[in-house]
Amino acid sequence: MNPQELKTIMGSGLLSFPLTDFDANGDFNKSRYEKRLEWLAPYGASALFAAGGTGEFFSLTGDEYPGIIKTAVDTCRGVVPIIAGAGGPTRFAIQCAQEAEKAGAHGILLLPHYLTEAGQEGLAAHVEAVCKSVKFGVIVYNRATSRLKPDTLAGLAERNPNLVGFKDGIGDIEAMVAIYQKMGDRFAYLGGLPTAEVYAAAYKAMGTPVYSSAVFNFIPKTAVQFYEAVRDDDMATQHRLLKNFFMPYLELRNRTPGYAVSIVKAGAKIVGHDAGPVRAPLTDLKPAEMEQLKALIDALGPQ
Repeated sequence: MNPQELKTIMGSGLLSFPLTDFDANGDFNKSRYEKRLEWLAPYGASALFAAGGTGEFFSLTGDEYPGIIKTAVDTCRGVVPIIAGAGGPTRFAIQCAQEAEKAGAHGILLLPHYLTEAGQEGLAAHVEAVCKSVKFGVIVYNRATSRLKPDTLAGLAERNPNLVGFKDGIGDIEAMVAIYQKMGDRFAYLGGLPTAEVYAAAYKAMGTPVYSSAVFNFIPKTAVQFYEAVRDDDMATQHRLLKNFFMPYLELRNRTPGYAVSIVKAGAKIVGHDAGPVRAPLTDLKPAEMEQLKALIDALGPQ
């Protein structure tokens, strides 16, 4: 798949980040990961992001990463495109990007480099080094310490034709409008705030109708239903699901830092697709919180 084909895929439809399966000891569970992907793939996501944020990319080792991406590509071949997460220090991000390309992924989502603050010149050098290390498409993720400004993005786009996508994980409306107005259709845009459904209607109004859904991991039918409601401007369905599920879900998710991932693994366990525990420094939901989440899921009906 060439970069423009990746850009086209990102132009419509719902995207999601499958969990990465671990066993009781916290090691990668290949067979259970395959079954997870086989379960999710037919629900109609435009693409799945292997080893992304919800897939705990930040806790993976360089040794296990290639096998996870290859497993995703092989399992979903001919069914749904796989975009790989890549990130961390520049040289490690390049290593991940090249391994993903070798494994047959359709592109990468370049996650933040983590921890170290950097100016626009340094951030641009980081993104450009990764882009120039591969031939397939790159989507840059604006979040945390990696916040690219419109002029920086414009320069990167001019020098790197394979930089085709922009994902926003910050929620700064003014900045997002400025980027969209600057870049226009040069990029495909993706809403990427945690529990993106809450922001979906606002982002659609800004010209960014596509988003990634974490809850697709355990309530795929409802996730698709909500996406279709946003697409069709069905406000009644949006408000019903926001009131009955997403807002109480957010209250539960916000209790502990890191629960944005932990609560998704908890949901998958509740619906019979256990992905194992999260890796430290994340922590799993407490039993009482699991019961609260189960009640929310049960009220939605069969998935």
